[in-house]
Order: sequence, then structure tokens, then C-alpha cells
Amino acid sequence: MGGMPEARSLGGMPEARLPGSVTVACAARLHLGFLDLNGGTGRRFGSIGLSLDQPVTRLIARRAAATRISGPEHERIARYLALMRRHLGLDIHHEIVMEEAIPPHAGLGSGTQLALAVATAIRRLHGRAADLRGDAGRLERGARSGIGIGLFRHGGLVIDGGKGAGAAPPPLLARARLPAAWRILLVLDRDREGLSGSCERAAFRSLAPMPAAMAGTLCRLVLMQALPALAEQDLPAFGAAIGAIQDHVGDYFAPSQGGRFTRPAVAAALGVLAATGATGIGQSSWGPTGFAFAASPAEAQRLAARLQDSGAAKGLDLLICRGLNHGASVKAG
Repeated sequence: MGGMPEARSLGGMPEARLPGSVTVACAARLHLGFLDLNGGTGRRFGSIGLSLDQPVTRLIARRAAATRISGPEHERIARYLALMRRHLGLDIHHEIVMEEAIPPHAGLGSGTQLALAVATAIRRLHGRAADLRGDAGRLERGARSGIGIGLFRHGGLVIDGGKGAGAAPPPLLARARLPAAWRILLVLDRDREGLSGSCERAAFRSLAPMPAAMAGTLCRLVLMQALPALAEQDLPAFGAAIGAIQDHVGDYFAPSQGGRFTRPAVAAALGVLAATGATGIGQSSWGPTGFAFAASPAEAQRLAARLQDSGAAKGLDLLICRGLNHGASVKAG
């Protein structure tokens, strides 16, 4: 019978059921290497990467009388928010509070995680269905690698299938869990940034074509060494495969970044870790962040102590991380 109709949001969910706030927390990632920059098969790039439990991006979104953004990454958040409002047809303002942020342009995937965090928060706040791949494209993420999208959703270790002829982000091909005991040591230089934006695009254009034989080797290292070793929780074999991938990819990118590693100081610290027993040594994306693997928390602490004692970590930050086997956390309040 009569009475006023129940108020509804633009997305169809009753306004009374919409959350007052949404908190999204998502993790940094390591980009362990590209698989095929040759493109001879019709697809380019292809990536392998994994989620870390730190550092993290955490933001809170609310409806507001006027747009307000507080905390770091103000400009990027404002752009992502404007694009999502336009796409969803939202004639409303929002407040976004950044409580924590993954360091930008450090090789830890901050841009994609931030973009998807904003998109996810706004969709959830207004009762709209998730569309990670679509939003990644709308927010200009996933142009080369799809691992950030896959890790935001699933965590663990993921592999994407590279870019095809279309504009869609690369598809996710595989996902595996990371052993609970393994630890990843991050070596961070917070005073430097890796390539991004127009400089990154120019660097890719300047690279010589990747030999087909190198692309074949990288694919074999991933499929026939790294993934089986991970399935068997064999860190020495996994680390050897990742180290080999990193050597090939680092040498390929050396003309654009000044060597296998962007920062000599990070390279020196990683050399100490390798000499004292770490495995899987490498640089995430354009760096400057470097990484190494240890078989247990105690082994990671031993390696970290040896690095500190050597003096090679002076001016650098060292984090001991765990692999993260779940995707982003989304909580409505």
C-alpha cells in the first residue's frame, strides 16, 4: 500500500543501506620481470610479480559537501576521483583521507594500487559493482603489466599474459600462494625515484628489440623453474630462477637505467646480501628498490644484521616483508 517510495542510489541500492565510509587497504608488490619484449608472437611484455605485506596504501572515502583530500598523493587521488565520478555519473563530492601510502615511483606498484583503491572505494560507497580491469584501463593503469590488477584482487604470486592488439590490460594467467615461512628483504632508497610517466615511455622506446631467444629463455625460467620450485616450496631453486630472470632483464634494461640496477648503493647492499646467503636477488621494475629472499624469519634477521654490520646499508632503508596471499581489504563503515 501507499507511502513514499524507498529512496534509492544511482546504482540501484537503497540509500539507507549504503555505507557511510569505505576503507581500502592494499599492498605493495614486486615486479620480478618481463617475459617477452620481442612481441614476435603478437603479444608483448608478460609479467611475473608478487604481493608484500608492507608497505601499504590505506585510504578512507566518504560522501561530503565539498571535495576534500588529505594526506599524501593528493594530485593522483584528485585525478582518479574525478575520472571515477565522471564514469559513474556521480553528482556528489567526496572526502578521501590517505592514512598510509606506498612510496611512489619506487618500483612497488604504488600507482596501480592507489588507482584501484580509489575506484574500489567509490564504487563500494555508492553500491556499484566492482570492475577492476575496466577501472584500471579508465585510470590509465595496466598499459604494460597486469600484475598490479591481479595482485589487488588475489595477492600471492601472479603471472599475466602480456598485451595483445587491443587496449585491455593484460589478462591474468596464473596465481600461486607464497610459503608462509619465506621472507623478502627490501632495500629502499627513499631519496631517489625510478623512471615513470613520459620518461618511462621514452626509455621503453629507446630499447633495442629483445632477441627472441632471450624471451624464450625468460618464459622457460618462469614456467619450468620458478613455478615448479614455488609449488614444491624449494627456495634455492626458486631464488636461482628469479635471479636468472633478473640478470637477463637487468642486462636488457641496462642502457636505460645505467646498469643492472638503477642505484649503485642498492646494488652494493644486494651484493652483501648475496654473499651472506640470500637468494633471488633483483630490482623491482625500474627501482630503485632492490629485493632478496630468505627461507625463514630467523634467516632474514641474520641477513639484515650482516648487511647493517657491513655498512653497505648506510643511507638506505631495509624492510623484512612477508608474501601476502590475499588481495586488498575493503571494509564498509
